[in-house]
Amino acid sequence: MTRRTMLLDSASLYFRAFYGVPDTVKAPDGTPVNAVRGFLDIIAKLVTDYRPDVLVACWDDAWRPRWRVDLIPSYKAHRVAQLVPGGVDVEETPAALVAQVPLIREVLDAVGIPILGAADHEADDVIGTLATRADGPVDVVTGDRDLFQLVDDERDVRVIYTARGMSNLELVTGETLEQKYGIRADQYADFAAMRGDTSDGLPGVAGIGEKTAAALLAEYGDLNGIIAAAEDSRSGIKAAARARFLAAADYLAVAPRVVEVVRDLPLPAVDAPLVRPTPEHRAALAPLAERWGLGGSLDRLLTALEG
Repeated sequence: MTRRTMLLDSASLYFRAFYGVPDTVKAPDGTPVNAVRGFLDIIAKLVTDYRPDVLVACWDDAWRPRWRVDLIPSYKAHRVAQLVPGGVDVEETPAALVAQVPLIREVLDAVGIPILGAADHEADDVIGTLATRADGPVDVVTGDRDLFQLVDDERDVRVIYTARGMSNLELVTGETLEQKYGIRADQYADFAAMRGDTSDGLPGVAGIGEKTAAALLAEYGDLNGIIAAAEDSRSGIKAAARARFLAAADYLAVAPRVVEVVRDLPLPAVDAPLVRPTPEHRAALAPLAERWGLGGSLDRLLTALEG
């Protein structure tokens, strides 16, 4: 029987939860739990609305992998709070959220939702690998446009895009990308490399916006084709675009590797079906819920998992 897999871009979601739920939501001992409760409510809504058979919380074991930084030093540089030579740089994150991340992991583990990361890789890469090797339909839940590159209508891989809020989720398919950007899903990574992304510190090709990038992809197929046209004085590419691509040659030599998600990490299998809570399981979770004041949020998630 075909099973639908849901892959959560966990950091994207718990950041949204932190800023979406008032920081006055606290545990009995005064510890902020707004991100924890908000994250649980997000998962409960997703499970209720989309009914996945398999659910995985994908994790940033390295939010700014060294190998990506070595290729493009500006990658996420504006979000660094502390450089850690030889290690994982510290991201600029509110202290109240930092304190809640271990608790989020504790609750997910107690509920039975698997957490999966990979050394020196982002959650995007974990998601890319799991989505690629899945043998059934996949829903990727994220507020990050980079993961649009995984969309595949033929395999029923789609993105549940959260940027407009949980009450206005956007289901992104290949048709969505064609209508919104004028490109195919398999062209999205090249499109993103050309356009750039200030939120990730990717400069893009100066003077090449979304419309021009889409038009060039329509004419030349992919980034390699565009670069080849820029390097060929006999091609029909406009002089201004030719100059811009030649000027960006060093960036374009490495940008695709930074923008493209990894799809072949050696990850363990995580295709176990959702854990359906039993009365005994609920009873075992009661002390955790009471200690951290999780109240209705945990109950809503357990009810959603019961199906």
